[in-house]
Amino acid sequence: MTTDQLQALVIEALDEVKARDVRVFDVKDKTAVTDAMVIASGTSSRHVQTIADRVVETAKRAGHAPLGVEGGRDSEWVLVDLADVVVHVMLPRARGFYNLEKLWSVEAERLSAGLS
Repeated sequence: MTTDQLQALVIEALDEVKARDVRVFDVKDKTAVTDAMVIASGTSSRHVQTIADRVVETAKRAGHAPLGVEGGRDSEWVLVDLADVVVHVMLPRARGFYNLEKLWSVEAERLSAGLS
């Protein structure tokens, strides 16, 4: 399965359980860890867990079992590592606090400026 296919599968799973504010970042030129990062919000801890569970179930059905899942019941943030695509599902307050979108845009600026 290509990264684009896996990413589309993740987006579909997120849509099925009404994840909010879904953002996709191409990070293959910024890190060796993954090719794409998907960030989505849930409305409650239970919703965050439901979203993450759906991503895991959908990936497994497609023959792409996650390398790992971090976070759990009553979490504000669950990370699903699908190797080429990493999915972050967060409550809005955690998402605002950690601000991964800004973190990665700063990293992109550093890389383009040739700084380490």
